[in-house]
Amino acid sequence: MDRITAAQVFVRIVEQGSMVGAAQSLDMSRSMVTRYLSEMEAWANAQLLHRSTRKLSLTAAGEKVFENCLSLLDLAQEVSIPSQQDRVAEPEGSIRISCSQFAATVLLPKVIDAFLDQFPKVHIDIHISNQVTDLVEDRIDLAIRITNDLDPNIIARSLGRCRSVLCATDEYLKRFGYPVYPDDLAKHNCLIYSNFGKSLWHFSKQNQEFVTSVSGNFSANESMLLLQATLKGRGISLQPESAVEQLIGNKKLVHVLPNYEPASLGIYAIYRSRKHQSVAIRKLLDSLISHFDRIDQSNK
Repeated sequence: MDRITAAQVFVRIVEQGSMVGAAQSLDMSRSMVTRYLSEMEAWANAQLLHRSTRKLSLTAAGEKVFENCLSLLDLAQEVSIPSQQDRVAEPEGSIRISCSQFAATVLLPKVIDAFLDQFPKVHIDIHISNQVTDLVEDRIDLAIRITNDLDPNIIARSLGRCRSVLCATDEYLKRFGYPVYPDDLAKHNCLIYSNFGKSLWHFSKQNQEFVTSVSGNFSANESMLLLQATLKGRGISLQPESAVEQLIGNKKLVHVLPNYEPASLGIYAIYRSRKHQSVAIRKLLDSLISHFDRIDQSNK
């Protein structure tokens, strides 16, 4: 059987998470998909997938074969066909993105809308999660993460910085007082983002660093939940600047300690391989890089 087609079938099984899904997306019979998978396992001399009633997942051997299949398909795509040498492949196919709710609702909509308008044959599937994901196991093509604690063993592209703002409602501050110095936060109910900073918040002012210990009765691993609690007057929280600048502008929130700048976080695109990316993923990465470069330039 054709190994390139077999590789295409195996990759599609992994992407769709089922034999039926692969068959439907390839317009191929279920029995033919099963035959290609059997051939792949015979060539690898190993079981490639764990099969259960709920889902399919890659075995250790399957992960290696999956990466090899991506390499083979990438190489096949790069082989020039004389009659098409001057043609540029139009991006198509599915891109599964993992990101936080904040990234999905605030950071990404504009760039994704523009990307889909430009490349209508691409399908974007957003998976909302703040957890570190196994890109292969979870069938993620691209993960967008906001962090200062990036695993050095993963492949990542820096997109920019996420600046934070300390904020609260005016009603809360009138009731409990307006902080003047970072240490004053110890007297306040601080709503803590559990994936960053925990009980220590870092600030800078005129090249001087400040670290203050904070505590409160509500924490979450999603900044949008903390924002809702802040708007209800439950306390003071650190929020991404882009999420609250309009709320501060229309007086729904107050910028607390405006002379002290909270530590910013890095924004990263995480992916499986630099060499073996589809045209669609490469184009989306280019769009993300350009988008965040424009934001950085406008903030200078």
